[in-house]
Amino acid sequence: MRAVVAENGTLTVTEVDTPVPGPGQIRLRVTRAGICGSDLHARYHADAAADATAEIGYAAFMRRHQRVVMGHEFTGTIDAYGPGCRRRWRPGRAVVAVPMIRHGDDVHLTGLSAAAPGAYAEYVLVAEAATFPVPRGVPPDVAALTEPLSVARRAVNHAEITRRDTAVVIGCGPIGLAIILLLRAAGVRTIIAADRAAGRRTLARTCGATHIAPAPWPHLPPADAPALFRAGLDALAALRRVPGLPWPAVMRAATPRGPVVFECVGLPGVIEDIVSHAPFRSRVVVVGVCMQPDTFRPTMASNKELQLRFSSGYSPPEFHDALRLLARGRVDPRPLITDVVPLAGVPAAFDLLASPGHHAKILIDPHL
Repeated sequence: MRAVVAENGTLTVTEVDTPVPGPGQIRLRVTRAGICGSDLHARYHADAAADATAEIGYAAFMRRHQRVVMGHEFTGTIDAYGPGCRRRWRPGRAVVAVPMIRHGDDVHLTGLSAAAPGAYAEYVLVAEAATFPVPRGVPPDVAALTEPLSVARRAVNHAEITRRDTAVVIGCGPIGLAIILLLRAAGVRTIIAADRAAGRRTLARTCGATHIAPAPWPHLPPADAPALFRAGLDALAALRRVPGLPWPAVMRAATPRGPVVFECVGLPGVIEDIVSHAPFRSRVVVVGVCMQPDTFRPTMASNKELQLRFSSGYSPPEFHDALRLLARGRVDPRPLITDVVPLAGVPAAFDLLASPGHHAKILIDPHL
């Protein structure tokens, strides 16, 4: 079969062996695969990611020198079952799958391991237990975005955001845009989207952002410690003048909290920029994957009582939730899709996405 192979930063369309499903595995005929920001990073910085995952016990993350078929965002139709499968769906049924597969006792990340070739190919193997049928009426372009929407779903869950909170999304690539879609679906009223690329700011507006800007800070109140001190003392004095009033409970309930900031860039310096400019008591959810060492000022984060929460991947229930949102039309991710290319167009698509412009999510149709 034809596939795109990454090796030493070079992407080549070539012939590889068609995979044979093993126990509990299904072979899918890929209908769409998405190019992810993680793939862009892994093309050149796979070794740094592999070193980090090895520290937590997973030593099979792809290395730059290895020949790897990437692609972990995908949908396809059932082509063949391996031994021991339940065969719950007929051949030809459209499905999506959590991109993890077992080989013996080892579990591998599909598309991010030399041992688990991904969906930049005509066929891909998936675990039957991690496979979900695509509801009727959901086209392949939409179904293929289940995986990135799952990443966004987890980030929004981490945020514990309410409709009244102000959301700030920094970085309007596919994950940032997916977060905006989910925030809008959840009824969040104020969504500030920031990106240096004008085209991506336009996409953010289309996805539901209420304010767009190259940087979000002019839209938010600055951290002003003297004003905060004065307000606290004034409120304390006023409340304690009321006989019998449970002023501690009132003050606790009335204490304001800052916005929820989603960091979706993943470059050095972005967290420090947020720590420097975010209002008091902001919650910061770090979704972007920074591949280089970085620094920020803990004393400033403490001064403002910021909460930093790091989000990675998703759980199977969040993957299932994302698919349900797509099936019910609660979220329409089609504005994210800016192109569909054949396998031969993948190298050029990687180069386009490496320089943010108007592109967001480029999908691959391996059979074009």
